[in-house]
Amino acid sequence: MYKAIGYAAQSASAPLAPMTFDRRSPRANDVVIDILYCGVCHSDIHQARNEWGIAVYPLMPGHEIIGRVRTTGSAASKYQPGDLVGVGCMVDSCQHCDACHADLEQYCLEGPTMTYTTPDRVDGSYTLGGYSNCIVVREDFVLRIPDGMDLPSAAPILCAGITTYSPLRHHGVGPGHRVGILGMGGLGHMGIKLAKALGAEVTLFTRSAAKAEEAHRQGADHVVVSTDPAQMAAVADHFDFLLDTIPVQHDLNPYLKTLKFNGVHILVGLIEPIEPAIDAAHLVLKRRVIAGSLIGGIAETQEVLDFCAAHDIRCDIEMLDIRAINEAYSRMIAGDVKYRFVIDMATLQNAE
Repeated sequence: MYKAIGYAAQSASAPLAPMTFDRRSPRANDVVIDILYCGVCHSDIHQARNEWGIAVYPLMPGHEIIGRVRTTGSAASKYQPGDLVGVGCMVDSCQHCDACHADLEQYCLEGPTMTYTTPDRVDGSYTLGGYSNCIVVREDFVLRIPDGMDLPSAAPILCAGITTYSPLRHHGVGPGHRVGILGMGGLGHMGIKLAKALGAEVTLFTRSAAKAEEAHRQGADHVVVSTDPAQMAAVADHFDFLLDTIPVQHDLNPYLKTLKFNGVHILVGLIEPIEPAIDAAHLVLKRRVIAGSLIGGIAETQEVLDFCAAHDIRCDIEMLDIRAINEAYSRMIAGDVKYRFVIDMATLQNAE
């Protein structure tokens, strides 16, 4: 066992606070990682507050982990002590179903083991995430960090990056395509950068004209203010793809009308019922498609890390002292971060 410390919620109404606990001794195929940085995802808040109804306490969030290998299990051979590595949203899967064989572990037919609040496949204990000083992970779910990559800004690529990259790659986005990005938070700003690097013409949809300058700085070619009927009408039947990163219920109908025939509206931010109802005519009369996408498999997550390193793509971050995590949650809910908090885990040693 490894004595560890981290920040966890003890109930849905409790603030995150320091907690000491045991990390398991490494199994033969495990890697022990000293955590350097951990990104803060909005899903961490959902889980800590049990807004999805699946939380198990104590709950320690964190699935955007950058660290350094401390040691490995007896049969682990992919990494050596000192290697810089990452851990994303998953730490295991069944490894034998059709999805796993297709390198799509996120769709494991038996259910993937998520980085936190999921039963371990061996001992049944619930996983605890990256708001901590160390973690023990099966080596097949550990990512290699490319040489020269900025470590803090690499952390959110393991969630925000792969969540936007995977559907763009799956649907073959590239030169000649027109892509609309809905929303410009942690996911949206990465969607802009990645779609642009893949060669697409990129447009941000936003409710606020004040975001136009920032959108262009992120790489958007155009900006459409979605509350302006004239601007929306001007882009009717215009886009090949829409990447929808908006995490709350919103009306899809006006956006569907901006797609060409055969266009695809991809949901990555919304995991609750769609309201208001979709007018099926927007789909049937133009053979448009509404699709969904969940993070990405391990091979594709390595691919996006390498892609970002090759194209010098970084997530815009604000560094965080872990002692300010509860304040950071409040700021995230208020939209007061551009665009991801990343915890400097060195601040954990000052936790009381």
